[in-house]
Amino acid sequence: MGEKQQTGGVWPTVKPFLNGGASGMLATCVIQPVDMIKVRIQLGQGSAVQVTKNIIKNEGVGGLYKGLSAGLLRQATYTTARLGSFRILTNKAIAANDGKPLPLYQKALCGLTAGAIGASFGSPADLALIRMQADATLPAAQRRNYSNAFNALGRIVSDEGVLALWKGAGPTVVRAMALNMGMLASYDQSVEFFRDSLSFGEASTVVGASAVSGFFAAACSLPFDFVKTQIQKMQPDASGKYPYTGSLDCALKTLKAGGPLKFYTGFPVYCVRIAPHVMMTWIFLNQIQKLEKSIGLAGFGMFVSEARFVGHEGQKVVMLL
Repeated sequence: MGEKQQTGGVWPTVKPFLNGGASGMLATCVIQPVDMIKVRIQLGQGSAVQVTKNIIKNEGVGGLYKGLSAGLLRQATYTTARLGSFRILTNKAIAANDGKPLPLYQKALCGLTAGAIGASFGSPADLALIRMQADATLPAAQRRNYSNAFNALGRIVSDEGVLALWKGAGPTVVRAMALNMGMLASYDQSVEFFRDSLSFGEASTVVGASAVSGFFAAACSLPFDFVKTQIQKMQPDASGKYPYTGSLDCALKTLKAGGPLKFYTGFPVYCVRIAPHVMMTWIFLNQIQKLEKSIGLAGFGMFVSEARFVGHEGQKVVMLL
């Protein structure tokens, strides 16, 4: 792939962070109901249809968007840090490679590292999101009733201490690394397959490759997402004892109780939630970049990858990895 980099000044450095965060937040506004249903399925509330009916019946349509503020805050931290750090890492790697294009494994390693960095920044908001989405499944006396993401973070700090904001951070980081690995490792190969083997056009190739990328991102990350959800929503029993001592304990008990497939509870919904989010993040990113160019903020100012194919109109497709 051919890489383009623009340097010089503060704006090119800041822009990838802002663009990445904004595109992720816009995508989250669309995907939030699916994410809510996914969490409820993982908490044992039934099938996707049952969960949806129960949420609308008991909480109204607005219940599907419970935790949206935390979801937006998560994107503002996680996606901003992930995409911004990915640009920095790839630029450094390209410089070390004498300006030559990076092989796939190096891009994947950059994606793994960027995912870990992003997840570390986004873990507090992710914790607030999970708790807000799971709150209605608890008995009335145990509900936390957070009013918004900032209220949740403030109460977590005051009630449980600052370090509690990173409860479940281990599986959160590993999940992010697995998700980025699956997404990056499959995207390039999918583009080549759809373009060269199936002779798809520009739009079809982008949609097809994004869908495949989203599927593998989901398949690689769901086991870690499942453990993360269980850790983040757990509460102590009457004696003050938590059901799990940590991520490994949770994984072992889950494996013993339900076998390997237990980790893939809610996979169809999770896949539907991940794949469109990946696709829409890229679509929104492209629209943001077009808007910036139309108002005179020319240049991407970030690491981008040309998909190495030319559409029927001779236009190159430029996508963020």
